[in-house]
Amino acid sequence: MKIAFIAHDRKKEEMVNFVIAYEQVFKEHELYSTGTTGTRIMEQTDLHIHRFCSGPLGGDQQIGALVAQNEMDLIVFLRDPLMAQPHEPDISALLRLCDVQGIPLATNIATAEILVKALKRGDLAWRELVHKYKPGTEL
Repeated sequence: MKIAFIAHDRKKEEMVNFVIAYEQVFKEHELYSTGTTGTRIMEQTDLHIHRFCSGPLGGDQQIGALVAQNEMDLIVFLRDPLMAQPHEPDISALLRLCDVQGIPLATNIATAEILVKALKRGDLAWRELVHKYKPGTEL
């Protein structure tokens, strides 16, 4: 599965700790992240993460492009609800795309915990069918 990690500045440490806690689960998957978040995770784990630009420089949009093509399977986006973000329109667009494509999205640590436990149990295996039977292919 393709999993993306995004964290606002005041949530980056929380994201790193979360990924450390579930490193054994995440090592089985293809990982993506916005720039600084991915760098911080790789510094603290043995995981390889494909890094895009930082969020304000287009990283949210780069991940959004994969979501628009239904190529992303799960997103953990630890948002800071108490801090205005200069790239708020990009964030809103990414959240909307996840809703359109039915991509599981956690925007806080509580939901992220639930999704990673579901991932570990195989509850998100239905996403593999999305990739197997893309529009235009026979069922």
